Amino acid sequence: MTKTGFTLAEVLITLGIIGVVAAMTLPALVNQTNGIQYKVGLQKAYSVLSQAIQSLNAEQGYIVNQENYGKHKLAPALKKYIIQGKDCGFKDCKNNGTDENVGDLLSDTYKTYNGNRGYNAQFDEGQAILTDGMFVMIDNDGSHPICISVDVNGYNKNPNKFGHDVFMFQIDNKSGKLLPMGIEGTRFPYPEYCSATSTANRNGFGCTEKALTDENYFKNLPK
Repeated sequence: MTKTGFTLAEVLITLGIIGVVAAMTLPALVNQTNGIQYKVGLQKAYSVLSQAIQSLNAEQGYIVNQENYGKHKLAPALKKYIIQGKDCGFKDCKNNGTDENVGDLLSDTYKTYNGNRGYNAQFDEGQAILTDGMFVMIDNDGSHPICISVDVNGYNKNPNKFGHDVFMFQIDNKSGKLLPMGIEGTRFPYPEYCSATSTANRNGFGCTEKALTDENYFKNLPK
């Protein structure tokens, strides 16, 4: 009676094919999983911040905007409506609240939408790390509408790119509502500030509205 089976060469060839297929498919699966996490984090951040600002508007009796909240006024008022794990005040969370030059320090952490260096913004109005790890940064420079940015998975986790895991919002001066950056009328419109080819140092600031509304957005992030 003759027994049949696989030869060593056949087994090795099969394993090799499996390895090639895995190498081709695993990166796509990882990217898809990460994209889902970023999307869920963005949706949660938008909900948390919108509700906090709406509550503040209602309780104070006047809207949140640049006129009613001058420099270093919004963050202290807003913190009671957000569950925080760590409040860094007007200094930098990453350096344990000891460095006031937060714009320079953050430029070493964050990249643009397509992965370039050149991040250029000051978020010294207030910073906080929420209990779920989100990192919140507020910019109120006195001459532009108030902006709030959120790193949905914290600054200790990559990719640390605007439009990937970091998203910006703007508070509308007339209504006091939180607007996804990139929508018409905001300071950093799409697609000028959300481009895979742009070398602008603020590229990615305008991706938020697109990320919230385009179901394929996170499937097409630049590497």
